[in-house]
Amino acid sequence: MQKTSIEIKGSNFTLLVLYIKSNNIDLINQSLNEKIQEYPHFFKNAPVILNVSHLSLNEINWKKIREVIISHNFFIVGVTGCKDNHFKKIIINSGLPVLLEGKKIENTEKSVNQDINFFYNKHNFENIVNKKTTKKTNRTHIINTPVRSGQKIYAKYSDLIVINNVSAGAELVADGNIHIYGTVRGRVLAGANGDITSNIFCTALFAELLSISGQYWLSDQIPLKFIGKSAQIYLSNKVLTINSLS
Repeated sequence: MQKTSIEIKGSNFTLLVLYIKSNNIDLINQSLNEKIQEYPHFFKNAPVILNVSHLSLNEINWKKIREVIISHNFFIVGVTGCKDNHFKKIIINSGLPVLLEGKKIENTEKSVNQDINFFYNKHNFENIVNKKTTKKTNRTHIINTPVRSGQKIYAKYSDLIVINNVSAGAELVADGNIHIYGTVRGRVLAGANGDITSNIFCTALFAELLSISGQYWLSDQIPLKFIGKSAQIYLSNKVLTINSLS
């Protein structure tokens, strides 16, 4: 029997959502410059979803907005937050899909600083699944080698243990807990399927981003006294909390 040349499956990717809140091209350009200077490794060649729900339809120059974002080496995967049919046609004609948003874990809006997990199924990209559909972890995924810049590791329905260093620009994602027995300089996202009981444990904390079930800290939000130290990160009353392990 001849094997098929393609296969289509659902999968899980971590994507940035970039909220465009101004029609002013110069202001957008300035804001992107400032953000990239703060976190050059985090935003380098990053795929993004654009949220255009805050834009004034009467003043939109979509071509210029798209060009300025691409000029900063972002890869636009799709656009969400568009409710105007004419604007949707403009977006589609520019070669980008219009994506539908699923239910959010919280009602609070995520800022440009934050990651949101999007899941691709047969119909559209959707947000992180809610608590009712959260699955318990049932095994542990172990990595013994260094995690290099650009590498992305996802432990589905599982805890993730890395017994080595995690470089800047690398990304660890797990539906359960994440343990790093080494220096971590990349992005670490635990409880990716909505499990608010997940934890992050590390022995030398220099992370670019920490996340538990949709709650995020970037590097400048991590308390300075924990930088370079052993730490446990978890949610307490839906708020990210950090404790020393030493």
